[in-house]
Amino acid sequence: MNPFEHLPQRFLTRRQMLARMGTGLGFLGLAGVLGEARLLGGATTSNPLAPRPPQFPGRAKHVIHIYLNGGPSQVDTFDPKPALAKWAGKVIPSGNLTTERPLGAALPSPFAFRAHGESGLEISEIFPFTARHADDLCVIRSMHANTPNHEQSMRLMNCGDERLSRPSYGAWITYGLGSANQNLPGFIAMCPGLPVSDVSNWRSAFLPGIYQGTHINTKKLKPEELIENITNARLPRDAQRRQLDLLAEFNAEHERVRGGDPQLESRIQSFELAYRMQLEATDAFDISREPAGVRAMYGDSVQSRQLLIARRLVERGVRVVQCYHGDVQPWDSHDNIAEAHRNLGREVDQGIGALLTDLKQRGLLDETLVICGGEFGRTPAVELPAPGTPGNGRGRDHNHWGFTVWLAGGGVKGGHVHGATDEFGFRAVDRPVHVHDLHATMLHLLGFDHEKLTHRYAGRDFRLTDVSGQVVREILA
Repeated sequence: MNPFEHLPQRFLTRRQMLARMGTGLGFLGLAGVLGEARLLGGATTSNPLAPRPPQFPGRAKHVIHIYLNGGPSQVDTFDPKPALAKWAGKVIPSGNLTTERPLGAALPSPFAFRAHGESGLEISEIFPFTARHADDLCVIRSMHANTPNHEQSMRLMNCGDERLSRPSYGAWITYGLGSANQNLPGFIAMCPGLPVSDVSNWRSAFLPGIYQGTHINTKKLKPEELIENITNARLPRDAQRRQLDLLAEFNAEHERVRGGDPQLESRIQSFELAYRMQLEATDAFDISREPAGVRAMYGDSVQSRQLLIARRLVERGVRVVQCYHGDVQPWDSHDNIAEAHRNLGREVDQGIGALLTDLKQRGLLDETLVICGGEFGRTPAVELPAPGTPGNGRGRDHNHWGFTVWLAGGGVKGGHVHGATDEFGFRAVDRPVHVHDLHATMLHLLGFDHEKLTHRYAGRDFRLTDVSGQVVREILA
């Protein structure tokens, strides 16, 4: 017999009281921990894109990534190798470096290199406009990755893992810093089409969905075409606001019944951001509002337009802007590299030079980290076409053993070269920099310790750099 059966319902037994108090106190502590980590489910009153301070004062506030997707050849762009001319027609010693396809003799660069600026930085003739900024460039000639495949290497460069679904570095940065403009996405990826591995390059994965990149197909020209449904021709803004408020109430009730759903919360936030974008997105993407002289400085290629838009976006507070060169992998020059790389350089070079000039003139280069490169480089020896396949034997295969990425602004040394590949440009041998090291350095410049910017998922604290990565302090200004 229970001696407390006669007590009114509002009274608790000692056992019940202790159990409920213990659980309640535990949940209070848990709520504090999850709240700090922004992991609590349910509707939130704060904007997840609201600007937040970094862990320590950073030099950079924005990132513009000029992605030469497909793998530009380091020995034809920013890493001259005179030894290739001496070994022309001969098989170079490569040790046990494996490549995807059989290689033949050394292939000297068809392009001339010249020293530029006070630093004397050597740059290929296919980048004359970029070369004018030699003293602003920090060239890492000792990059290396894990695999010679586009899909895996692009995911590694963008997400820190070549195989599994992981958040992109743009998602990590907006997760850590938020955005300075609440009327635009914090992370925008522009590409005329889609690169290899498509949307996985700017995914948010297990981070809240609001931090994933917004893809803009720059094959289109008009702002209303670049961003579908950016305007509502049927409803005025006040009616849209009432409609969205009603929808938010329904969604909030739906979420409460289900105990909190991160995907639903992300959807609610995306509706709000889409509404706010109507105020500013059409202006930001409309380059016709730029003076004719500025547009002429950039040029009229797709890449030039992307880079001008990128400047307009960071000027308006967007954290991360990626500019992919073209659909799929345009820099994948397996054949006739002399013509292919020259044309590719012509398409992007004027815009790059204009971007660096423009950022400097507006006082934005110091706070904007500009990155340019691909997912890997190319072999210094000629790729041998497989029997029965087209090809003239004047192209290069994929090479993840050693390649080049350059940076500018955002707290890096200008007119500086870090590391080196061997005498042929095959393998990084002096002060090698892995992609994880590059990511660690990027986060450091933005004010984050890459080991402490984490998110707990599936019982583990994940980070962009996985379990490795070192800040390359020699390139810091």
